[in-house]
Amino acid sequence: MPVKLAKPMRIALLLLSASIYIFPLISARALNPPQTPVEVTARISGSHPSIFKKDRKNKMPPAVMWLIPLTSQPAHASSVEQRPSYTLLQKNKTFIPHILIVPVGSTVLFPNTDPFFHNVFSLFDGKRFDLGLYEAGTTKSVLFSREGVSYIFCNIHSEMSAVVLALSTPFYGTSDTEGNFHLNNVPAGAYEMRLWIEGEKQQQLDRLTKHVRIAPGEGNLGSIHLELEIQQTGIHLNKFGEPYNPDTKPAY
Repeated sequence: MPVKLAKPMRIALLLLSASIYIFPLISARALNPPQTPVEVTARISGSHPSIFKKDRKNKMPPAVMWLIPLTSQPAHASSVEQRPSYTLLQKNKTFIPHILIVPVGSTVLFPNTDPFFHNVFSLFDGKRFDLGLYEAGTTKSVLFSREGVSYIFCNIHSEMSAVVLALSTPFYGTSDTEGNFHLNNVPAGAYEMRLWIEGEKQQQLDRLTKHVRIAPGEGNLGSIHLELEIQQTGIHLNKFGEPYNPDTKPAY
């Protein structure tokens, strides 16, 4: 026959049982309070004959800054959901947009909306591919399966160029014309900061890589000073490693 406890004793046992489950949760939240995402800012400053003059006509070249977590972070939505496809449009002998940032593992579509042929290729750093010759109104695609910077060109039209950055982190931002960066919703923690600046040599970019720590209220990474060695952009070889023939004018 079960022993019937007095009411005060039953209440005490209920309170004790609740404390076993509730107090550890309270303690865990006290030790690991939820953190408010941080707005990270930074600015590139430096010197270059044509870019950093006070009366310059040229603005800061396009740049991208991204932060790679050095500690485990909660899974980002795009890392667990099926990634959408992205589009690099070919129109009026131009890639639109000029710079495209995608998560690693994304597929990029290359639709040809011009009334003539294109031949899209990338045989340099990053993803290497050659889509061959394809006509107006058709689309080809490429899977960007690893992190890296891919420089995209057309083997027919030398003036066409674009850049695809495949990143493994959702924490990135592009600069404005003055070289300012704004990255929103960055969790506090330790990161590796990396930069890409259009036309800048990779060796110079590698020197800018560094470890940073983001804390609530401390998201300003300050000024990133460098001596820019911007190379002349727009000049490149065709997919055969040869100069484009300026006398050849395709009839498409």
